[in-house]
Amino acid sequence: MQQSVAPHLQQFLDYLNFQKRYSRHTITSYQNDLTAFFDFLLTQFGETQITEVKTTFVRSWLAELKEQGMESKSINRKISTLKSFFKYQLRQQTIAVSPMTAIISPKVNKRLPQFVDKKDVTTLLTDVEFPDTWAGKTDELILHLFYNTGMRQAELSGLKETDISQSNATIKVLGKGNKERIIPVSNQLIQKMLDYMQDKRKVLEAFDKTILLVTASGKKLYPRYVYSTVNKYLAMVTTIDKKSPHVLRHSFATHLMNNGADLNAVKELLGHSSLAATQIYTHNTIEKLKDIHKKAHPKA
Repeated sequence: MQQSVAPHLQQFLDYLNFQKRYSRHTITSYQNDLTAFFDFLLTQFGETQITEVKTTFVRSWLAELKEQGMESKSINRKISTLKSFFKYQLRQQTIAVSPMTAIISPKVNKRLPQFVDKKDVTTLLTDVEFPDTWAGKTDELILHLFYNTGMRQAELSGLKETDISQSNATIKVLGKGNKERIIPVSNQLIQKMLDYMQDKRKVLEAFDKTILLVTASGKKLYPRYVYSTVNKYLAMVTTIDKKSPHVLRHSFATHLMNNGADLNAVKELLGHSSLAATQIYTHNTIEKLKDIHKKAHPKA
């Protein structure tokens, strides 16, 4: 990283952290993108002040990323990072003109989110036998929580015991931007969580007293553990390409939409900031209707 850029970068990251209140993961992504960009400038154009960054420099970097085989979606994220960074520099009056003004994001082919068929989810949650171990108990609750709430992986890992309300049958989730939302759940799921908390105190000698889900050593679940769990069990019931926690989130939303749920309600349950992000699930619903029509209508 160029020494002349470092203070401006740190000031921007502090702004994202303390004013925008972005998650640590998001801030790290911004930092990595900006570090890679300024390292590229140093290699290609030598020591470059913030005020000397030109649109052509940015285009050169984006062209190299494209040549390396990076997908348009990932390139767009890096463009978004640079736009946010230079917009902040404009507000700080560090620069007079942003080099991002003439940068156009490449088009991304929208792909419908993959989801697990309803019958396969039923098989997963009712017929699959989980080992009678602490890992087995944890894995089963992970899958039930993902499908019944549609929460994100980081939200699930961060769930606290105090976020569970037995009287209201709800879970409080801390989402992106530290925004809280309340998700209603079934009494059966509430009971599963209460049983899990009770077993935790019987089975484990030491554990994190605040976090709901923990490993056999009593520690907070790490991302790879959660991903591997979901991937392993989904592989038992479905042949879809992606078998990740996010696929269960997509399944939650798609099944709600297919059963006639209101789009705004689904938006609130998912914790989306805008309706545009939720509308993609209406496309899955339309595709299902097309499939039903094709199979059932004599003139289809």
